Amino acid sequence: MIAIIATVFAALAALLHVYIFVMESVQWARPVIWRRFGVPDQAAADIVRPMAYNQGFYNLFLAIGATLGIVLFWAGAPETVAEVAGRTLILFTLGSMAAAALVLITTGRKYLRAALTQGTLPIIGFVLMLFA
Repeated sequence: MIAIIATVFAALAALLHVYIFVMESVQWARPVIWRRFGVPDQAAADIVRPMAYNQGFYNLFLAIGATLGIVLFWAGAPETVAEVAGRTLILFTLGSMAAAALVLITTGRKYLRAALTQGTLPIIGFVLMLFA
């Protein structure tokens, strides 16, 4: 039962990171999007755009890693190479997501809400996966 809940949180974290990818790498030109990231005006958004594009792909790659980990975890019987590899990949990607949220907090208190949004699902999934 814990494994199911852990992978649900991992899947939700992956979906959130796909959404972040879409905002940063696909929809960045929309003012409603770059304002959400605290960018004050179009000129600044244009300057930040290449970094946001790149950062969005980091989020996508983490989401892909978590998804692949979930697939491997459930594809193998307990204690098989696939299950162990899946668990490892899930823990690595969720840990990376959580660490990125912690780094975001270090950039300033105004990013606390974003860090909590970005980090809560991965942290819950990570802890649950340790006991799955």
